Amino acid sequence: MRHLLAGLSILVASPALAEEPTMSETKAGDLTFERVFASPDLNGPTPRQAKLSPDGRYLTLLRNRDDDRQRYDLWGYDRETKQWSMLVDSEKLGTGRELSEDEKMQRERARVGNLKGIISYQWDKTGEGILVPLDGDLYLARIGGEVTRLTDTEESELNPSLSATGEYVSFVRDRQLWVGETGSAASPITPKEEGEAIRWGEAEFVAQEEMARLTGYWWSPDDSRIAVQRTDEERVGIVTRAAIGATGTRVFDQRYPVAGSANAIVELFVMDPDGGNRVQVDLLTNQDPAHYSTDDPTDFYLARVDWAPDGSLYVQRQNREQTVMDVLKVDPSTGKSEILFTERAAMEDYWINLSDDYKFLKDGRLLWWSERDGYGHLYLFDDGEWTQLTSGEWVVTKLVGVNEEEGLAYFSGTFDDVLAQQIYQVELDRPDSMVRLTDGGWQTSGVMDTSGKTLLVTRSKADQPPQSYIADIEGGAIETWVEENALNDDHPYAPYLASHRAPEFGTIKAEDGTDLYWRMIKPEMEPGKRYPVYYYHYSGPGPQIVNRAWGGALEQAIVDKGYIYFELDNRGTANRGVAFEQPLYRAMGGVEVRDQKAGAEFLKTLDFVDPDKIAIDGWSYGGYMTLKQLQADPGLYAAGVSGAPVTKWELYDTHYTERYMGTPQDDAEAYETASAIPDATKITDPLLIIHGMADDNVVFENATEIIAAMQEGNVPFEMMLYPGYTHRVAGENISPHRYNSVFRFLEAHGVTPPE
Repeated sequence: MRHLLAGLSILVASPALAEEPTMSETKAGDLTFERVFASPDLNGPTPRQAKLSPDGRYLTLLRNRDDDRQRYDLWGYDRETKQWSMLVDSEKLGTGRELSEDEKMQRERARVGNLKGIISYQWDKTGEGILVPLDGDLYLARIGGEVTRLTDTEESELNPSLSATGEYVSFVRDRQLWVGETGSAASPITPKEEGEAIRWGEAEFVAQEEMARLTGYWWSPDDSRIAVQRTDEERVGIVTRAAIGATGTRVFDQRYPVAGSANAIVELFVMDPDGGNRVQVDLLTNQDPAHYSTDDPTDFYLARVDWAPDGSLYVQRQNREQTVMDVLKVDPSTGKSEILFTERAAMEDYWINLSDDYKFLKDGRLLWWSERDGYGHLYLFDDGEWTQLTSGEWVVTKLVGVNEEEGLAYFSGTFDDVLAQQIYQVELDRPDSMVRLTDGGWQTSGVMDTSGKTLLVTRSKADQPPQSYIADIEGGAIETWVEENALNDDHPYAPYLASHRAPEFGTIKAEDGTDLYWRMIKPEMEPGKRYPVYYYHYSGPGPQIVNRAWGGALEQAIVDKGYIYFELDNRGTANRGVAFEQPLYRAMGGVEVRDQKAGAEFLKTLDFVDPDKIAIDGWSYGGYMTLKQLQADPGLYAAGVSGAPVTKWELYDTHYTERYMGTPQDDAEAYETASAIPDATKITDPLLIIHGMADDNVVFENATEIIAAMQEGNVPFEMMLYPGYTHRVAGENISPHRYNSVFRFLEAHGVTPPE
């Protein structure tokens, strides 16, 4: 403990601190952080996982409660009777039993670790039943309200699924895949193997965390066969993770493949529902030695597995460098495979972004998303020939659905506005026959039934929290409200509308002339006075931060305190095309720092901004960016908050890190330059480090590395640690504590509004 505590300040929540005067008295109607994270949710109802029954008659969703915003129940809407009903009450039905460590970690991977009640469900193909996992067991719900319990065990059932026809229920238990007829007892259909390193039916860590693949088995369309992943983690390095809690510490040996180290060996087998007639899929066929390892042909990624409507099996195999992806066609009876086509990175010094935006059609064609022309677009693959369906300097962000009878595809994209995605329709046989279906100015997303005949739209904008409706499929108009979420007097946010401030948008130029979009919310200001800036950033590859969606109550609470809220999307972020993302290649911690610096310099030109009071705050990659920004430009920022930062890329996982950085063995210089450790002692501005002490994603060693380096260099800083919390430090009480700590830190260092 002495080493951890020496040379730093630790922020604590004490009654004395809590009673000290704040930078400005809270006025009536102003938001507190306590209210932001309390129930009912100030965004209004926030349903999750809206789905349509196979015939499109019923809409189901998970709806959170007014008295507990994190608990979700299953609700159903009958489009014929226009009646809502609760199908499964999670509190009445649930046991409250503690989940297994494996299920907790899977929930962390799926970013739902903070939720309670029902977090997922699945319709059967007939539309008569819904599989509902709850508190580690499985239930079958029916629209009429009948619920049947399918399992009752101490062990958790991981990755539960109904088979394609609904005849079988399957799940993973104790590292084996179990299958049983729906309503009957299940039994394991894969071998019980020695040791903890072999798992059947589960996606490996990097698949869950970085590849958005959360399952390790797939049912054929007629239930006759199952494709099952076998994972051998024996060669994967072990990170001894001390989950430091409030009253004790539990130690976990976690298989975690850090950059440059060995990945798990992943194999694929196809078998009958009882485990019989098992054959191994040839995943090594025709590997190009220019892109795959000749020393270790198993060193690749199993990116995606899909069954086509005709019963063919397809596998997406990605090379370790993530520059090539082969789509394999597999004979499910023998396991033999051949390359159907190969997808390559769109340019040199780039990578392949994995996608779920594709669909195998009943007529044998494939609708496919690719960045091959420099932007993410839809293509049709037919008997070896490609037809591009969308084109231009904008991107398709999601394939929403396909109506094969009418030959129509529906997707969301940025054609009209990169800051406000819309839903469009295109004819499969008429490239560029695109029609917009939704209203401009809203940030919009959608889901459809399996036939592509019913469209459920979710949308929001700066002055309207999320609302959802079933759209007229012909013209996109509102057919039926699912959740209007009107901002009327009864809305939870109504008491705070008077102080709600609208965002402004604009652009600045990067050093190469590229437009960078920013978003700003100003507090109520007095002429002649200058105001501090709370500058939020993520900055890493993936998320687009700046858009026209409802921003939520948190940013308004910050503005109510008298701060300008500001954010900017630098080069490297999503939805602007390949050339916009590419500058991150083997250069993390460089271009993003310079672009965010340009944002700070822009702010300093504004006569209402106090140039000496610009504070930066980021989490995860954003926490890493705070460190790199303070190191690169001492004195530019008044203070920085670094939450759960990666501090040394050799400590982060293979699939994410190597996609952008290669391996430490291949490019040690790039890793050294990108690290936040060598220049730790260059930080001269006030710094607050925050980290969950049980983090299994950005492991706590990242924090201790930077802590030790700054202590050894006699560099002062402050720290707030959260015992028992993982990468997600959030909750009704913890979230206010975190943000109150941040703003007490800013107050202590003079980053305060004018008197």
